[in-house]
Amino acid sequence: MVIKMENAVKTDGKNKRQGISGSTLKLIAIIAMLIDHTGAVILERMLMLRGMQEAMTDYQSVTAFLEENASLYMLDMGLRLVGRLAFPIFCFLLIEGFMHTHDIKKYAGRLFLFALISEIPFDLAFSGKMFYLGYQSVFLTLFIGLLVIIGFDFIEKKREWNKLLRIVLYLLLFLGGSTAAALLRTDYGAIGIVTIAVMYLFRHKRVLAAGLGCMALTVISYTEITGFVSLLPIHFYNGTRGFNIKWLFYIFYPVHILLLYLIACALGLGQVALRF
Repeated sequence: MVIKMENAVKTDGKNKRQGISGSTLKLIAIIAMLIDHTGAVILERMLMLRGMQEAMTDYQSVTAFLEENASLYMLDMGLRLVGRLAFPIFCFLLIEGFMHTHDIKKYAGRLFLFALISEIPFDLAFSGKMFYLGYQSVFLTLFIGLLVIIGFDFIEKKREWNKLLRIVLYLLLFLGGSTAAALLRTDYGAIGIVTIAVMYLFRHKRVLAAGLGCMALTVISYTEITGFVSLLPIHFYNGTRGFNIKWLFYIFYPVHILLLYLIACALGLGQVALRF
C-alpha cells in the first residue's frame, strides 16, 4: 500500500495549489486503516470470545447474541465502515506512484520486501499464529496489482502489435493477477486486483476510476459501500506530493498491526482466532 509519489510536482509558497496533496491522501488512508484494524484485531476478538461465531447458526441465536452485545457490535461495525476508505485510496496512490516513479524495480521491490516483513505481525494479529498461509496482507495484493499494471503499460506501448493480440494479453494479465491473489488468499483477493486494474485503465478520469473501483469492492460485501466516501479526497487531490513521507506507510503498517496485537494480548485475547 504505500505508495510513493516520486517525481510528483512540488509546491512552494507562490505556486501552492488548492486541494489535497499526496501526503494528505496517504495520511487519510493510514488513519482509516488504523481505525479499521483496531476493530478487526481487538473488538472482533472480544466478539469472538463472547460467542459470535457460534451464534451465527440460526436467526434466534444471532438475535440473542446481538441483544447482549449490541454496543460492542455496533462500535466494531462503525470502525470497520470507516476503514473501507483506506483501500481505494491506497489503490489510487499505487497507480500515481507507478506513473511517477523513476525506478519501478525499486518500487516493486519495496512492496514485496514489506509484504515479507509484515507477514509475522499480520499473521499474529489476524490468526494468533506466527505463520498462517490462509490469509496474506494487503502489501501482497498491491504488489500483484503493481505487476499487472506494469504489464498493462508494456502492452499499451506496443502500438505496432495486433489489436486483438493486445486485448488477449490484457485479459491474460488480468486473469493471472486475479488468480494469483485468490490462490494466495491476499487481503481483498481477486477483487482487489480487479479494483487496481479498473482504476488504472480509467486513470485519466480519476473520480470515475475510483468509483468503478469501489463498485468492484462492493462485490465482496455491502459494507464496502462506505468506500465511496474516498471519492471526495481523491477528487480534491491536486497532483502534488506534499510532505515527503514516502516511508511512513511501509513502516507504519507492520508496526501498528503488531502493537494492536500486543494490546489484544494484554487484554487476554491474543490466542483468539478470527474468521476469514
